[in-house]
This record gives sequence, structure tokens and C-alpha cells, in this order.
Amino acid sequence: MPFFNLPIDISDFLAGYIFTDLLIGVLGVIGTLMIHGTVVNRLLMRFDQYSIEHIEDKKYNWVFVQFYLSFIRIALVHVFEIYVWGVYLAVLGFLPNLVKAVLFAGSCYTTIGFVEDVLPYGRKSLAFYIALSGFFCLAWTTSAMIDMTQTYKAAWRKKYEGKKFFLL
Repeated sequence: MPFFNLPIDISDFLAGYIFTDLLIGVLGVIGTLMIHGTVVNRLLMRFDQYSIEHIEDKKYNWVFVQFYLSFIRIALVHVFEIYVWGVYLAVLGFLPNLVKAVLFAGSCYTTIGFVEDVLPYGRKSLAFYIALSGFFCLAWTTSAMIDMTQTYKAAWRKKYEGKKFFLL
């Protein structure tokens, strides 16, 4: 059936699914971003606070340790967010198997696409919202890591100030 005289097939378009997915997806994105923002900003502030103390005390190696520990913690935040999406999909009954739900969420969140689309008919657009939250969270993490790298470099410069060292 033509749509406004255009050869577009709208036979699969069911407004109820689209608007329900919009609501479910937007709530998921907001929840994920709230988790991410709260935890990552806290980790970043904690890193800054400890780094300032360590630089003042000339304990530069502790800045480096905090830097890598913060990276690991942020990576774990992403894993947690993938699990949150998986549980969300399972609780809503879209994927009854939690392992499949988490794998699907991880595939979408990272936008790697290593898992086939296992969502039921009418719920396929939720993959977009999972990917959207992943885009934002990964970009946010990149920004935080760039900020942390500046502090790392400052500690490195202070540690090796006036010393010659070999660069690869």
C-alpha cells in the first residue's frame, strides 16, 4: 500500500510498538546515563583529589597506580551498565534468558554486533536505544580519560623534571 503515493511498505508499522519502545528505550538511556554520570564523575573527582595529594607529597608513582585503577573501575562501570540493560530486557519479558539478554545488550551497547537480533517482533528498535546509551557512555568515558591523562602527564613531568630518560 503506498504511503502518500510513495512506494513505502508500512505493513510492519504498529504505532503501539514504536511508542512503547520509545518510552522503554528513553527510560533505559536516561537510567544508563544517570548511572554512568554519577559513578564516572565520582571516580574522576576521586582520582583528581588523590592525584593532587600525591603530587604535593611527591609520590608520583601513586598517581600512576590511581590512574590505572580508575581505568579498571570505569571499565567495570560499563560492564555493570550492560548487565543493567540485560536485566531490564529480561524483567520486561523481552528475553527470558538472562545470559542471552546480557549478551545481546553487550553486543548492542558496544555496537560490535556479535550477537544476532534476538528481540521479539515489535521490540527490535530497542537495540537502537541500547547502542545510543553505549555511544554516550563511551564518549563520556573518553572525555574523562583524556582529563585523567593530563593529570598523569603532569605527574610524569614532575617526577622526571630535569632528568634525562629514554623514550621508545
